[in-house]
Amino acid sequence: MIPLKDDAPRVTTPYVTYFLIAVNTVAFLFELSIGAGSSRQFNAFLTTFGVVPARIAVVLFNQGYVPWDLVYQLGTRYITPIAAFLPVFTSMFLHGSWMHLIFNMLTLWIFGDNVEDYLGHFRYILLYLISGVAAMAVHTLFNLNSAVPTVGASGAIAGVMGAYFLLYPRAKVLTIVPFFFMWFMWLPAWVVLGYFFVGQFLLGAATSISVHGGNAGGVAVWAHVGGFLAGMALIKLFPVRARRYRHGLY
Repeated sequence: MIPLKDDAPRVTTPYVTYFLIAVNTVAFLFELSIGAGSSRQFNAFLTTFGVVPARIAVVLFNQGYVPWDLVYQLGTRYITPIAAFLPVFTSMFLHGSWMHLIFNMLTLWIFGDNVEDYLGHFRYILLYLISGVAAMAVHTLFNLNSAVPTVGASGAIAGVMGAYFLLYPRAKVLTIVPFFFMWFMWLPAWVVLGYFFVGQFLLGAATSISVHGGNAGGVAVWAHVGGFLAGMALIKLFPVRARRYRHGLY
């Protein structure tokens, strides 16, 4: 399913959502400028600023000293805490391709404005960032030995989706449903977002079983699961913004 737009109303301007889309886009254009010079520089950039679970594991469990069997993959004998944990934040604003960026920003555009409207600008950015951190924590937990860098805003955006799932379950989402042909359908938000969560969970479980621990590359499905659950939890903890008109029908 590919969501295109929703019908949930809002009463405020989602400045933070606009800002996040702009920052992610500018960051990706910067990535492209690096890639235009050298693919080696581009890969080094993503390795430096993307989350590498093995680096975090080394700092947490081995005081930063890299085991000999990981030295070749990590390219060093020692990992500093900054090198391990700073990418948890920088990776949220990096993407691997145009399609990766477009789908993430489209999803943020659809669901972010209503969550920002509900929470207010400051609590919304907190939810976004905390969900992103939780997403990378879950991804790392299931991929402790992986030296593959992970980038993308999808973990943080999954947190926004989790919040929207609880706030506006009956809102309608115009969705492309590929079933032999491309069908355009208005579906309840709980169906669209529930399908996303269940699909990511099952895919993550299947991947973990198949590789005996989940140390695989590709899509960081456990990050999506962790971010979604974090968003659901945070929307229950954060209060609604003051003086906001609440649309109870959604």
